[in-house]
Amino acid sequence: MKLITFRHDDRTAPGLLISGERLLDLSGLLPGQQGSSVVDLITAGAPALDLVRTLEGRAERGELQGNLLAMAHVTLCAPIPQPRKNVFCVGRNYKEHVEEAARARGNAAKLPAHPQYFTKPPTAIIGPYDDIPWDAAVTQKLDYEVELGVVIGRRGRNIPRERALEHVFGYTVVNDVTGRDLQRRHDQWFKGKALDGSCPFGPWIVTADEVPNPQVLDIWLSVNGERRQSSNTQMMIFDLPEIIAQLSEGLTLEPGDLIATGTPSGVGFAMDPPRLLEDGDVVESVVEGVGRLINRVRRIEHTV
Repeated sequence: MKLITFRHDDRTAPGLLISGERLLDLSGLLPGQQGSSVVDLITAGAPALDLVRTLEGRAERGELQGNLLAMAHVTLCAPIPQPRKNVFCVGRNYKEHVEEAARARGNAAKLPAHPQYFTKPPTAIIGPYDDIPWDAAVTQKLDYEVELGVVIGRRGRNIPRERALEHVFGYTVVNDVTGRDLQRRHDQWFKGKALDGSCPFGPWIVTADEVPNPQVLDIWLSVNGERRQSSNTQMMIFDLPEIIAQLSEGLTLEPGDLIATGTPSGVGFAMDPPRLLEDGDVVESVVEGVGRLINRVRRIEHTV
């Protein structure tokens, strides 16, 4: 199943993609708070998910017509527009990306011994087709990073590696937009990766049962139709069970938490010469079997 958050008639609601052209409005169809947001649905656990599957079947049989909407008449938001916590991110998780970054900076490439984590704040989140805001007074070197996103479904701490995927609700696509000059200036990742609008994600969350093996997915990104990044999730240095197990050591993961799992090679700053994002560029971020983001870079005025 593909869970979405959509905007229609000045309201925002959770929904379920029924086909490429229709969605099922879940608000009012689920008991209590379960139908108020995608996070509430995830938090409600397996019984709520089973009910959604039942509703999906009914909709596909032609029932629930009053709750069906044409996709053309709604605006897709990020599946979780306002996460309860920061987005967890993994840096330097593809060997060729580590090597290209080191080469661009004139350093020797050294692979990390453990996952390297940072975060992006909830204010970074934008929808799958929203514009990426670019304030040139803040950053002159805006870059892209396509990533597989993992959405946690079950609360857990000190999760063993062999049980890690049991805590996954589903998968999505993330673009970890980055101000490279800020990243270098502050000598850490957070500031350069935390700008408002720097985390497009979606267009939906694909439930884990529809992705039998998340470690064999093609992943790619294009700018204005030109392929820049192209790899497969099997090339991760640390796979998803390892990322989840180490992140959860002494740190509780909760339903709705989002983890961005790292980007492959082909980022703009590491090209020779560098090819960073510019006003009007259209960035397409894709993970096979999961989804596609299409975001245009839009230069904005610097405001206080």
